[in-house]
Amino acid sequence: MERILVIGCPGSGKTRLAKLLAEKLQIPVVHLDNLWWTGTWENVSREEFDARLEEVLEGDRWIIDGNFSRTMPLRLQYCDTIIYLDYSRWQCLAGMAQRVIANYGKSRPDMGGNCPERFDPEFVKFIWNFNRNNRNMNYTWIAQARHAKAVVLKNRKEAKAFLETLK
Repeated sequence: MERILVIGCPGSGKTRLAKLLAEKLQIPVVHLDNLWWTGTWENVSREEFDARLEEVLEGDRWIIDGNFSRTMPLRLQYCDTIIYLDYSRWQCLAGMAQRVIANYGKSRPDMGGNCPERFDPEFVKFIWNFNRNNRNMNYTWIAQARHAKAVVLKNRKEAKAFLETLK
C-alpha cells in the first residue's frame, strides 16, 4: 500500500481514516477538498484542480481522501489500494452532525481556503441520497481497478479492526 484512495459518503470518516493511515504507514495524506477550495466557499477552476491532482498522482506515495467522481478514472490508474467506506446513510449523517457540532464556524485544515463548518440542508440531502446515487458506480470502479487491492469497510468497527491489522 503506497498509493491509496479513501472513498465513501461524506460523514463516513474518510478524512479521519486517511489521517490514521498516514500516521501508521508514514505516507502523506492529500485531501481533495484542500485542492478544490481556495477562498470562502470558492473553488479553483477544474483546470487548476486537475493540475494540482496530477502533481499529487505523480508522487511515489500518497493517501488521497475524497470522492470527486469526475476524477476517479484518472486516480484509479495510479492507485494500488482503494478503501471504500460503504456505510449506511444513518452512520454518515451521524458523522456529519458530529463534525458540524465540533467545528461549527471554524474552517477545518482538510478543507482548504476559508470554508467554515456550517449546517447545510442540501448537504444533508446529498448524504441521504449518496448510496442510491453512487454505490453501484463505486463498486464498478473497484471492479475495473483489477490492479488495485480493494478494501470495503461497512462501519466504524470494521475500520478500526482494519487499522489494527496494519503494521
